Amino acid sequence: MQKANLLDFTLPQLTDWFAAQGEKPFRARQVFQWIHQRGVADFDAMTDLAKALREKLKAGAEVRAPAILSEHRSADGTVKWLFDVGIGNGIETVFIPEEDRGTLCVSSQVGCALDCKFCSTGRQGFNRDLSIAEIIGQVWVARERLAAEYGARPISNVVMMGMGEPLNNFGPVVAAMSIMLDDHAYGLSRRRVTLSTSGVVPHIRKLKDALPVALAVSLHAPNDALRSRIMPINDAYPIAELLAACRDYLEVAPRDFITFEYVMLAGVNDAPAHARELVKVLSTVPSKVNLIPFNPFEDSGFERSDPARIRAFQQILLDAGFVATVRKTRGDDIDAACGQLAGQVVNRMKKKTVRIHAQPGH
Repeated sequence: MQKANLLDFTLPQLTDWFAAQGEKPFRARQVFQWIHQRGVADFDAMTDLAKALREKLKAGAEVRAPAILSEHRSADGTVKWLFDVGIGNGIETVFIPEEDRGTLCVSSQVGCALDCKFCSTGRQGFNRDLSIAEIIGQVWVARERLAAEYGARPISNVVMMGMGEPLNNFGPVVAAMSIMLDDHAYGLSRRRVTLSTSGVVPHIRKLKDALPVALAVSLHAPNDALRSRIMPINDAYPIAELLAACRDYLEVAPRDFITFEYVMLAGVNDAPAHARELVKVLSTVPSKVNLIPFNPFEDSGFERSDPARIRAFQQILLDAGFVATVRKTRGDDIDAACGQLAGQVVNRMKKKTVRIHAQPGH
């Protein structure tokens, strides 16, 4: 009989599982805290549990996170792990240390089906969604790997911005984020958990009702014609519809603005006219604009905008009253920068195996 992986349960789900084993609800809370607060996977080490319960757990349950296939460290301190998720598939997770925070970039799918033209992950195709255990397991493993270096709480922020479109794996992603927020687990605030989406409008509305966290939207163009060219999802959910969903989301969002991501592609979307058009388009949504210098990958067909052109673009936004930042490129020497995540994906969409040297991100 296959053992239950306890990383696959939120606290309410674990409570139900314990009840089915004839155990009281508070035992579920104890085990949940052992696993997520203390990082313990060995039931014998859970010393406040009765021996009979520990034996029962060893017989029918386990704590199994994805195994690390490789670890790479950047000169700037960024760490990237390639995790084994079975049958030739690998996902990537990135930790970015800064003076005031430690941010973990977490994957939600093996590959991605959206095919954004400037993203390495989309080039690989798509294999499957990740389970709750495979998503929260990235946090669980990363925290334990980093604890000796950064202390007991190395991860202060989590962004669902790794491989995959999080909203296309809605149930497991929401469950994993609820564990991140749970005071009996990682205890992060909703302001410190960010979901980044390419704009799956129905699920943005669904997330608003289920678990509103900080929202980042990959926009990357100021008009539908250009956005559809580089982001095919725009054909299904054009900009006006996307921004309407963002305005609705702000009714319950933990922040009073939406972060819009905008990758700077030389000669494609980086002209002053594009900046002025973006000002007009975002005028109805409280916004922070995060300008992202394009991070190249093999045969991408794009080049990074010149720094002076990026600064000029930013200045137009600032002059219009927007908060506009230029993201500092981190981890590009280990292919861990935004848009570079690749991992390993057995592509079920095209029925062929695609293996690209370890890179994350959407």
